[in-house]
Amino acid sequence: MATNSLDPDMVSELLLGMRLVGIDYRRIELSPPFAVSFGEGDPRAKFVFVARGRIALRSPGGEEHEMAAGDAALLPRGGLHRIASDPKLDRACRDLGTYDKAELCPMVSEIRDCDEATCPAEARTVLFSACMDFELGSMHPLIALMPAVMRVGTLVDRYPEILPMLEAMEREAKSARAGYAGILSRLADVVAACIVRGWVECGCGDATGWIAALRDPKLGRVLVALHRDPGRNWTVAELASTMGASRSVFAERFLEVTGVTPVRYLTEMRMRLAVDWIARDRMPIETAALKLGYASQAAFSRAFKRVTGHPPGRATGQAARVA
Repeated sequence: MATNSLDPDMVSELLLGMRLVGIDYRRIELSPPFAVSFGEGDPRAKFVFVARGRIALRSPGGEEHEMAAGDAALLPRGGLHRIASDPKLDRACRDLGTYDKAELCPMVSEIRDCDEATCPAEARTVLFSACMDFELGSMHPLIALMPAVMRVGTLVDRYPEILPMLEAMEREAKSARAGYAGILSRLADVVAACIVRGWVECGCGDATGWIAALRDPKLGRVLVALHRDPGRNWTVAELASTMGASRSVFAERFLEVTGVTPVRYLTEMRMRLAVDWIARDRMPIETAALKLGYASQAAFSRAFKRVTGHPPGRATGQAARVA
């Protein structure tokens, strides 16, 4: 196996629990010159698609990405980003949230700030953006390893099936035909998921840590086993057997590649799942504890607080506030 690629079965395991769903979409039409900012203080993933014109997208780290019509980008960790009609434009950014918006349908709105007298329709920039609920379940560390900006253009040659979806998005965003808002939102969800899948299938770029474990066929089998059955009462001996090594060799290799012990890895993975189940899916705490292999709710609560820094009841409160 090449060192920069992952086993297809392991890729499937990575993506099996992925939840990437848009929760707020916007069609944006602006007259150049403009400079807007979005995402400040919001760690949720963002998606940006250019239907007409050109923009310069600046990430929180200051990297500039020039994008033309038909280009899309996923911003997996959100945060403050800047979009300008020209990368050399030197003007204060306006927060995108301060623009007036009109609701097109549930979860989809439109922002138009155009000079009708001096800027014809074909000279305006048309964008489609989305705020996304991005969860990878037990594979949540993958998000931290992703680039701040993931461009779809790098995947078109490898995955030509993305191109017709981008072309459809471009047509829908520019024409504003009946029902276009709903079609755009669904296409955005699929394209964003394809960007993630492409990055994983290409070996996750320069990502290290447990990605290196997945690139190791023997260690990869261990991680897949853990993620398939997180509630099992795993022992180091069982995991070593899965790898085909002695306990000492396995433990040393696991720590060397992932940076944590097998027990710590399993505990942290379980608690990430617990947070999702309790806060997002409103699963009762006792149900989550049993599902993750804890004989008592007290033992589960201690492990939860040790990993997350707070008791599981706080996650229940987060679910109540979202409702």
